[in-house]
Amino acid sequence: MQFTIQLDPSLGNLAMLLAMNQDEEHSLALLNQISDLGFQGLQGKVGAMNGEKIVASIETAAKRHKIIDSGLYRECHALYHAILDALQGVTRGQIVFGEVHRTVGLKFSILRGPGPAREKGEWIAVALYGNIGAPAKGFEHEVSGLGIFHI
Repeated sequence: MQFTIQLDPSLGNLAMLLAMNQDEEHSLALLNQISDLGFQGLQGKVGAMNGEKIVASIETAAKRHKIIDSGLYRECHALYHAILDALQGVTRGQIVFGEVHRTVGLKFSILRGPGPAREKGEWIAVALYGNIGAPAKGFEHEVSGLGIFHI
C-alpha cells in the first residue's frame, strides 16, 4: 500500500519526519522532497552511553556532508546548540547517560534551510528519535528531541 505525505515545509516538522522514518527507500524520497523545498539534509544513526559520543557523531556527519562549514564558528556554534536542545528532549532535561546506567539508540536528522516565514537567513535543526533505557534488551522506551537554532 502506498501513501503520500503532505509535507509541512517547516524546518522542525521536516527534521522530525526524517528522523522518525525507518525505511531507507522512503528516507531517500523524503530527502529529495526536502531538497526540492530548499533545504539541505541528512539522516544517520548513533548509539552510545556517552553524551560526548552522540554530539561528536552528529557533528561529524554534518561536517562530512557539508551541512555546515567547519571553518565558520557561527555554523559550528549553531549546530552545537541545536544538538544540545535535541538531547534535552531525549533525556528530559539532564544530559546524562552512562553515569546513571542508561544508553540510547537514536536515528538523527540534520536539516539546514530557511526559517520561520522563509525570512532571510538560515536555520539548522537536529531531530533525534529512538530508544533510551538500561543497557539490556526490553528495558528501554521511545524518546524524541528537536533542536533548532539560527545560523
